[in-house]
Amino acid sequence: MAISGKYGKLDIPGIGRDEPVFVLRGQDRLAETAIDLYQALARSHGAPVEAGVRKEIERFHDWQGIRKLPD
Repeated sequence: MAISGKYGKLDIPGIGRDEPVFVLRGQDRLAETAIDLYQALARSHGAPVEAGVRKEIERFHDWQGIRKLPD
């Protein structure tokens, strides 16, 4: 369970019950760029997550749904 300020309680395995999360959705036009910037930050700090973030960027890029600016 996790807590999002916008979406409330979310059931995400491995996330603490009261741990805050920030959700980026496929429909968000800004999400792919935000994840790309996160990857750059991870790379600059030598964080091991950097390699896996590329796959997430590709998933957002390949999603065929309608995109809009976030609410």
